[in-house]
Amino acid sequence: MSGLSDLPAVLAQRVAADPSSVVCTMAGDPADEVLTAGELDVAARARAATLVDRGLTGASAVILQPTGLEFPRTLLATHLAGVAGAPVKVPSRGSGLDRVLAIARDARAGAVLTTTVVRDELLATFGDLGELARLDWICTDEIPDDDAAGFRDRRIDPDSTAMLQYTSGSTGSPKGVQVSHRNFCANAADMDDRWSFRVGEDGGIVSWLPIYHDMGLLCSVILPLWTSVPSHLIPSDEFGRRPIRWLTEIARKRATHSAGSNYAYEMALRAASTAPPDLDLTSWRVALIAAEPVRLHTIERFVAAYAPYGLDPAAVCPAYGLAENTLKVSGSRAGEPHRTLWVSAHELSLGRVDVRAADDPAAVPLISCGRPDGRSEVVVVDPDTGSACDAATVGEIWICGPCVATGYLGRPRESAETFRARVRDGYPEQTFLRTGDLGFLHEGELFVVGRHRDVIHHRGRRLFPQDIEHTVEFAAPGLFPACAAAFGTDPDAGLVIVLEVNGRVVRETPADVLRDLVRTAVENRHGVPVTDVLLIRRGTLPRTTSGKVQRRACRDAYLDGELTVFGPAVAQRVEAPIPA
Repeated sequence: MSGLSDLPAVLAQRVAADPSSVVCTMAGDPADEVLTAGELDVAARARAATLVDRGLTGASAVILQPTGLEFPRTLLATHLAGVAGAPVKVPSRGSGLDRVLAIARDARAGAVLTTTVVRDELLATFGDLGELARLDWICTDEIPDDDAAGFRDRRIDPDSTAMLQYTSGSTGSPKGVQVSHRNFCANAADMDDRWSFRVGEDGGIVSWLPIYHDMGLLCSVILPLWTSVPSHLIPSDEFGRRPIRWLTEIARKRATHSAGSNYAYEMALRAASTAPPDLDLTSWRVALIAAEPVRLHTIERFVAAYAPYGLDPAAVCPAYGLAENTLKVSGSRAGEPHRTLWVSAHELSLGRVDVRAADDPAAVPLISCGRPDGRSEVVVVDPDTGSACDAATVGEIWICGPCVATGYLGRPRESAETFRARVRDGYPEQTFLRTGDLGFLHEGELFVVGRHRDVIHHRGRRLFPQDIEHTVEFAAPGLFPACAAAFGTDPDAGLVIVLEVNGRVVRETPADVLRDLVRTAVENRHGVPVTDVLLIRRGTLPRTTSGKVQRRACRDAYLDGELTVFGPAVAQRVEAPIPA
């Protein structure tokens, strides 16, 4: 696909070569649904004709569709018609509508692109859809393929906005990242170069990731188009109910590539006891693990659990990316052991990198996210001065290259601050994306240690909340991965820990005992006092659409007294009964 700079052109080349080649399948009962390149081309053109007829060219639209084959049809239609689509999670069970409304407002959307089932369910669940009801609702699955004859090709500017990728909001209100057609193709080329998706007839991607989120979108739609390797989709909520389904689907499809967050690998690890005895993972060549700092403890246990089923330890590839760079920034190569660096925990808390031996009791492991590819340049910068850091200093990760998006929609000041930063010395002609992530480069490899805004400052030390939360997860039996949020309220005060629990955990370990176990584990491991431990109902910890903990939102809710807790805690908070 070299030289192509928009996905419709990529699809056209696929159709010319083999219209019967499979782009995506969707797991179904009794049989999977299949979407070929030729079918996708016709369906996308039919939908694009409708969008043009409705006067949406040059406008934006909310894409409100679940994971399924209608999503790629609609996404390609928006590209063909010149509509900036903004994929959003479909609200469910009475929640999530506020986010859709906020995104529609921010994007100045002219339409909602949905399906008949979703529209009917939303009306039944919410009734009055507020300002959404005033938009042009288009059920794309009702558009007949015959309408494709009415579409007339238009020139696509590769630097125009192909899609609005709304940030997950882990450190603030969601913002619409303007991803260009060229950005998508450059990132797909980067990922293909790094992880060799063209592996022959047996190639395939399995994805349970939310299709509206950057990683899920690239794995489910963009990469299958770019590489001619099909993706096999399973519903995200199915993974939530039965994590082992992810791995059984890899085995069933003989898939070669799949991806997930550190949290997802923890969930699959804890489901290892439910693995069928005939599970065969020998086809899995690239197991991408990203989002939040990747943990050695997770990788080692996951490999130990699934190596008996044929998982190659060298298939596990830690990676790093973010929506503002379309997705991928760096990643380790398949077939090569990932690198672990052991550093002084104390020096790391002071922002310095002091490499130690693996058997040093004062050392902690950090996982390399591989080398940034040649298309992108990564510099580690002091976020306060704008000067490049030396190799022994932790700083903010800055990026420039063809994958960097053009900015945030309607936010010129934030776009200038985030996407057009300048390093004080050594890069006179280049502007950089400020990622907000902290890390360092060691012998050319990128190590990520946390979010700049999430760092907890305590008496001259910098504590990374992910490390504290990891300690909390193992403080008592029965706790789940990513079940806690750690934050400070004052530079000289202790930590606050908010911990999700269910009724079973609290029945087996009384609330006061559980709080003491958490406090003791954190204070012994990290040497910082814990002033408050709150136990909240499982499922109520603020999270982003991709499942990351929203620490700032949790801190705000704590300070405002809006967290409902189990048992005796802070006086102004309301107690809740323990759920079954």
